[in-house]
Amino acid sequence: MHGTAGSTSYRPALTLLASLFFMWGFITVINGTLLPHLRSVFELSYFQAALIESVWFIAYFVASIPSAKLIERIGYQRSLVTGLLVMAAGALGMILAASLPSYGITLLMLFVIASGITLLQVAANPYVAVIGPSETASSRLNLVQAMNSAGTMLAPLFGAYLILGRSKGGTASAGTVLTPAERLADAQSVMLPYALVAGVLIVLAIVIARFPLPAMGAATSRLAKEERRGHSLWRHRNLVWGIPAIFIYLIAEIGVGNLFVNFVSRPDIGNMTNEQAGRYLTLLWGGMMVGRFVGSAIMQKVDAGLVLAVFSVGAFVTMAVTVVASGPVAMWALIAVGLFHSIMFPTIFTLGIKGLGPLTEEGSGLLIMAIAGGALVAVQGWLADAYGLQESFILTAICELYILFYALWGSKPVVSGAPAAR
Repeated sequence: MHGTAGSTSYRPALTLLASLFFMWGFITVINGTLLPHLRSVFELSYFQAALIESVWFIAYFVASIPSAKLIERIGYQRSLVTGLLVMAAGALGMILAASLPSYGITLLMLFVIASGITLLQVAANPYVAVIGPSETASSRLNLVQAMNSAGTMLAPLFGAYLILGRSKGGTASAGTVLTPAERLADAQSVMLPYALVAGVLIVLAIVIARFPLPAMGAATSRLAKEERRGHSLWRHRNLVWGIPAIFIYLIAEIGVGNLFVNFVSRPDIGNMTNEQAGRYLTLLWGGMMVGRFVGSAIMQKVDAGLVLAVFSVGAFVTMAVTVVASGPVAMWALIAVGLFHSIMFPTIFTLGIKGLGPLTEEGSGLLIMAIAGGALVAVQGWLADAYGLQESFILTAICELYILFYALWGSKPVVSGAPAAR
């Protein structure tokens, strides 16, 4: 399967693939600044605004299996190009949605963009694992995940400057009511940013189409059916409880990112415009990047389950402070949760597949499908409408408690009542 394993020729390809991780992290998080913007343009409730993010994550569930079948039919390199072009088509569709403006077309185009990202996720991860020596596969995956974090950190600055900073709703004080003309002008302010994004995606698609990417080979990593016979995924406790752990964690992470700007800009919290609050969102995602580096170093010497438990306690405490405090204390508590969220997804994923043996591939697929949990962020939007924005973060705190349960008990590999083989 290693097209150029043992050679240094994979490094240019790895650099190019890292740019894909950067781009889908960038585009995913730019929604954090897009949501408060759309909320003022279309006069949306918190539930309607959160529905935008739900549509995004439903695409993960809907598009994952078709993506795998497409890769099998046309190959990995063509699938990468297709994914980028699908994303570019969605970005161009956002320009159409802004020119009308149309909430329904906005939802549809965001679904298209997310479907393209799903195809990239399914195609790029195995590529990164096989284009170099197997002994450094983990190092390569960590590197591109760091690039993903860099994208998530820079996206709020881009969105705050080119979307919120160029719109009346983004620069006005909280509670300002826009006229119909101002709402139309604000809707059209997203045209330039998405035109730039579409241009970058098309250029990347052309580069990858012409780039001599290492061949994957015809072999498959799946073990023979005979080796998997008699085994059951559902006998592995760490996987059974790990699937809802990924699902629930995504509710927490996406809920914080989506409602951050609306919360921080409130007069009783940060007392700032949406544009200014969007800049603080960079600190939230920057904390996640720093936490991944720190957590990775700690887990070289400390059990991953224990580290996950400590981080989940930290996340619960910061969310509890966010709910009960006010002013800068509540704002900085919400920012700090990014540091504690940082290691959760990769650590839960690693613990979830531990001891699966011949079932590792199937178990990994189920964990990836659980990313669709981000779609339930609409529940927090409903809570914000019904009980208050600050009170809605109680849901996030409850999610952190489930992660603590998983770290301390659910993640322990057990098969048929006995610890699973490593």
